[in-house]
Amino acid sequence: MSLQQDIMIALKEAMKSKDQTALTALRAVKSAILLAQTESGAKEDLTEEQELKILQKLVKQRKDSAAIYLNQDRKDLALPEIDEAEVISQFLPEALSEEEIEKVVVAVIEQTGAEGMKDMGKVMGMVSKELAGQADGKTISNIVKAKLS
Repeated sequence: MSLQQDIMIALKEAMKSKDQTALTALRAVKSAILLAQTESGAKEDLTEEQELKILQKLVKQRKDSAAIYLNQDRKDLALPEIDEAEVISQFLPEALSEEEIEKVVVAVIEQTGAEGMKDMGKVMGMVSKELAGQADGKTISNIVKAKLS
């Protein structure tokens, strides 16, 4: 079953249970997917990789907003953002641990023969492609920087 179908089923369940947090989050996902489909001008389906990128972006936006709200002592605004991020995260694949990401980074560095920060872009590109949807870019970036410096 495609991600869009899963989202629609979850959206209907949220409507039935009157779960406003899930409803808001799922409507945002549906909207983002529809926008991405119509950007190209064609009504073609998105690839799984594109769908995962959209979900990761939405989760990241909510986590960033929550962090800003928490810095300003606004827990009342941060909690809904965190809850929405959790709802959206349900549709993402299981996230890898830092040790597992580190193994992939080391393997890519050995494979490409990367030496120093000048090769960071090449390593980041390959690792990001390999771990699509399983790790966020910030974590990957921090590990790559640590290994190349």
